[in-house]
Amino acid sequence: MNYQEPLFRPPAKAGSLIFQVAYGCPHNRCRFCGMYKRVRYRLRSEEEVLAEIADAGRRHPGTARVFLADGDCMALPFDRLKRYLEALNRAFPSLARVGSYANGSSIQNRTGEELAALRRLRLHTLYLGLESGSQEVLDLFGKTEQVEGMIEAVLRAQAAGLRLSVMVLIGLGGRALRQPHIERTAAALNRMQPRLLSALRFIPIPGLPFPPGFEPVTELEAVEELHELIKRLELDHTVFRANHTSNPVPLSGRLPQDRERLCRELECELASGTLDRNGPGPLPVEL
Repeated sequence: MNYQEPLFRPPAKAGSLIFQVAYGCPHNRCRFCGMYKRVRYRLRSEEEVLAEIADAGRRHPGTARVFLADGDCMALPFDRLKRYLEALNRAFPSLARVGSYANGSSIQNRTGEELAALRRLRLHTLYLGLESGSQEVLDLFGKTEQVEGMIEAVLRAQAAGLRLSVMVLIGLGGRALRQPHIERTAAALNRMQPRLLSALRFIPIPGLPFPPGFEPVTELEAVEELHELIKRLELDHTVFRANHTSNPVPLSGRLPQDRERLCRELECELASGTLDRNGPGPLPVEL
């Protein structure tokens, strides 16, 4: 494919064919995210993308999974996104599912009928960053989304048959806003009932300074936060992962049935005395 770097996709999409239908992120103000800071947002030529899809169909006709990049493909004009999905269905007879990053505001700009139409064209999983259920924390880091809007977006998309994978950032509230961050994040997730949930630890991005007065949590406090979050979750049917390289303790399971096991694993780690009480502990080389 004709990729322009940097190119990002969720870990679960490692085996998907990726089409970069836009460059960068249309929002790109979040101070916890460095993914597209050096990329000017712009749509790729529709003719170029359609030709690329047709060519890939000739070369990889058995493709079953596709991911549309970059940062928020739900922000594309509806008719253009629909034409891309139609082209993918023509090019790949075995196409099973298409995924994309999405923001709550972009989902909210779609009608229920539009969301259902995209789902019929095999748009399947949308990856949405809630980050925090605390509006104060989101505002502190420059995320322009509203918590209530993201909750509504997830509910509307799932009602249309789409599957939502929601991400939260452990430690994003710092030491001052730890409790509201965890309490309100759990409350928002309980209302969303996402089918997939990923918890990552907030890692400072070089070149993006902390907000004024922000004091990061320690490695021990981050694991305590994750433990409290899981205890507060009341999810009926969710695949949960906290196995990103940013997490001190890798976890995965299904909620609600694995909640007690996940909590026990974290309690053992908290009691081990190996977690850093004064700093972040070992940080990943790459995120």
